[in-house]
Amino acid sequence: MNSSTIQNGSKEKITVELTPNEALALTGVAFNASKDVKASAQRKIRAAFEKTFDFTAEER
Repeated sequence: MNSSTIQNGSKEKITVELTPNEALALTGVAFNASKDVKASAQRKIRAAFEKTFDFTAEER
């Protein structure tokens, strides 16, 4: 498994696939019919970070 520790100013990149609605929700657009759109996008981003970076106990 390839992982590294996040450092301040890190220029590493992650890739996350979002639906158009998820991307818009992260910019602040409200989706009253489906309130979980933003939460879904945030979960995807968190999962990508956890797969890419090694978070140690000292950093939390």
